[in-house]
Parts: sequence; C-alpha cells; structure tokens
Amino acid sequence: MITLKDIKNNHEIDTYIRRGDEYLKAMGFTEHGYRHLNLVSHIAGNVLQILGYGKRDVELASIAGYLHDIGNVISRHDHGAVGGALIYNILSKMGMDPEEIAIIVSAVGNHEEEYGQPVNHVAAALILADKSDVHRSRVRNRDIANFDIHDRVNYAVERSFLRVDPEKKTIRLELDIDLEISSVMEYFEIFLVRMMMCRKAAEFLGCSFGMVINGANLL
Repeated sequence: MITLKDIKNNHEIDTYIRRGDEYLKAMGFTEHGYRHLNLVSHIAGNVLQILGYGKRDVELASIAGYLHDIGNVISRHDHGAVGGALIYNILSKMGMDPEEIAIIVSAVGNHEEEYGQPVNHVAAALILADKSDVHRSRVRNRDIANFDIHDRVNYAVERSFLRVDPEKKTIRLELDIDLEISSVMEYFEIFLVRMMMCRKAAEFLGCSFGMVINGANLL
C-alpha cells in the first residue's frame, strides 16, 4: 500500500508542490508550501484518528492533506479539481488501489469553498484541516503597511488549534487574534464561507462545529 512516506519521496510530486508554491508567491498569495501541507496532512489524519477511524483511513487523510494544493502548479483557479485530476495520474502510476485513489481525488477536488463538499470522511477531515490553518507564519509579505485584508487577518492570528472531542462530538477552531492588527469582523468577512464549510464537514463526521476566538465562544 502507498504510504505518506512514499508520497513525500516521489520526485514528480515534490516538484509540482515546490513549483506551485513558487508560482503563488509570485502572485502574492500566502504560503502554500511544505509548512502548510505538512500541517494540513497531520491535522487531517489526527481528526480521523481521534474520532476512531481505522489506521488506513488516517493514512489516506494524511496523504490527501499533503497533496491537496498540488493543482496550484497549473492554476490557482479551480486548483482543487485540477489537482484531483493530476493526482489521479500520479497515484495510478504509483500503483495505488483505485478505491483509495477515488477517495483521495474526491477529497482534493472538494476542498475549496467555491464548490467543495464533504463527500466522504477523508474530504471532511481535509476541509477542517485546511480551513483551520490561519496563522501569521503563512504571511510572506512582512511590510505591514502594504498588507491586504488576507495578509492582515492571517498575520493577526497568533495561535490556531483545531480541538476534536470524541466524547462530546465537537470540533472547535480555537484562535488567538491580535485585535490591534485585525478585528474579528474582518476575520468573518473573508472566512465566513470557509467556516460554513467546516460546519458541514464536522456534521458529516457526526460532530458539531464551533469557534473560540480569544477565549470567547462565537459559533
């Protein structure tokens, strides 16, 4: 069976990930490279592990998390769907079972808010992991005077943590935000659709979704 280690050691995959992040940097986007991919991979797998899913399901979620932004090498527009098609060819060449490929490509193809849906457990975990990665370490532009709203909101977040409670069946996104840099209202201005997507993903996994910002329950 193909493992996350196999994925990380694949030269073709590594090239597309590295180049895709370079292209996004040239366009002024926040970081979508190894830091983001490794974190999303870890969180996606962790979500399913905590909720009691099997070892292979956890591995597939981790693989999907690592691969989810590979489509950026072709275009930022529709990069989820494009990435799913790209991954299909790579995983097929690697000899992955078609049943597992189907789970991963559907998860990657459904992780963006423009059209994404939690179509399976791996897709749900990926959505939660990807949308919870809001943090100042993703901001490449260090000139605060030239921040756009995405830079400002990300830079304002000093801590983000996705807390999964299998007993209470809750998934909570905890954020510590520097309100002198960005307001809570600005956060919801650009991330409201993402949070609604997280709610659907949590519900697919049999949980409720909530947000805690600076210690206050908001959702």
